[in-house]
Amino acid sequence: MSGGFAVVPAAYVLLLRGDRVLLQLRQNTGFMDGHWACAAAGHVEAGESVVQAAVREAMEEIGVSIAPEALTPLSTLHRTNGGNRQLDQRVDFFFSCDLWEGEPGILEPEKCADLQWFSLADLPDPMPPHERYVLEGLRKGTLAPIASLGFNG
Repeated sequence: MSGGFAVVPAAYVLLLRGDRVLLQLRQNTGFMDGHWACAAAGHVEAGESVVQAAVREAMEEIGVSIAPEALTPLSTLHRTNGGNRQLDQRVDFFFSCDLWEGEPGILEPEKCADLQWFSLADLPDPMPPHERYVLEGLRKGTLAPIASLGFNG
């Protein structure tokens, strides 16, 4: 089917310690460099479930081992930047996690300039808008299980 609708799925893991979330400072990725973002996140690979992607990204990016059952689904965010390319359409699966093995650290220093804990009530600037949307909704208790961002109407 030519010209069919397609989306890019991604998994996000919000490591939480009480009211604090672990964020990384992005660099050299070509997307939102200089922004604070979820410490563990990335695209779902072919043949991989979103839960498998979340577990893999946590190990690859910050070196923590997470059991699949330790992930709590928070929200599925369908978003667009308004473009017409496949990469402009996204479905982001956000999970929280407060139980893992290992101490989070920077395993990809070429992509991550810093790793810090932040209060949900005092998030840093700048942040990717879709991630701020989810974190603020989590803090306020208004995060919907399924949400959309960037669409007209």
